[in-house]
Amino acid sequence: MKIIIANSSPDPIYEQISRQIKAQIISGELAEGEGLPSIRKLAKELQISVITTKRAYEELEKEGFIDTVSGKGCFVAMQNKEFLREKKMKIVEEKLGEAVNEAKFLGLNIKELQEMLYLLYEEDE
Repeated sequence: MKIIIANSSPDPIYEQISRQIKAQIISGELAEGEGLPSIRKLAKELQISVITTKRAYEELEKEGFIDTVSGKGCFVAMQNKEFLREKKMKIVEEKLGEAVNEAKFLGLNIKELQEMLYLLYEEDE
């Protein structure tokens, strides 16, 4: 599991950790049932407080991304495929929203934006 902490980020460290773990679960990088590093191990690897990693794991558990098994550790929760698709679509919507706002700021019209999106979409195929 790869996590990068940005000291320059305005987001708290626990949010950075939980956001990156969520992204890895949503992308399939972390599979259902896969074990996560212990709270202490992750804290040591990231050179941060155990309290911070504990809070990140608590947030992930509250949102249904991980399960904690007493005495065994934390594991990626079984994900409902429909729920996972909705989470992914929400991420795309947020990014498209940012692109729309930037396009409006630059004075682009919807046709120009659609053309850019079409070109970018076709580029990968």
